[in-house]
Amino acid sequence: MSEKDIERRAALANAHIDTLAIRAGQMRTGEGENAEPIYPTSSYVFDSAEQAAMRFSGEETGNVYSRYTNPTVRNFEERIAAMEGGEAAVATSSGMAAILSTCMSLLQAGDHVVCSRNVFGTTTNLFLKYLCKFGLEVTFVDLVELQEWSAAIQTNTKMLFCETPSNPICEVADLAALSALAKEND
Repeated sequence: MSEKDIERRAALANAHIDTLAIRAGQMRTGEGENAEPIYPTSSYVFDSAEQAAMRFSGEETGNVYSRYTNPTVRNFEERIAAMEGGEAAVATSSGMAAILSTCMSLLQAGDHVVCSRNVFGTTTNLFLKYLCKFGLEVTFVDLVELQEWSAAIQTNTKMLFCETPSNPICEVADLAALSALAKEND
């Protein structure tokens, strides 16, 4: 990251969300463009085989292959993180990829999930047909009945999962209450 990019990021630290939506994550090239370029490449050039090996192993930072790193995706992730006030963000190719990635990174065999009933059908399939094969337990509850959420929590519960507004009936979860319930139950 260049000094100009570091200065630009610092200048946006207290920017309004409208400004962040346009400017956060943007790193200009030597071309002087006003909007960020789009990088449709799948692969990148390396100075040597040794450099490629170091990048693929993680010993050196830099782009290796667009499924792993891509400046266009990185720009998007930084912009979303800035708009949400987050430390970082991860972009995935679909909502289901995001759900699976979250589950795979936070859960392990023997863990329990409390999930609202009104979720995307493939989300239900993911929990019941696939993740259960790896020893994950799931209890489904009504999205808006906080007492059902509370009653479903077990000693091995590691995640409360919902989609809000729900699909397809558009119920809205009380995220503050669910957050408090999660914190109360560690």
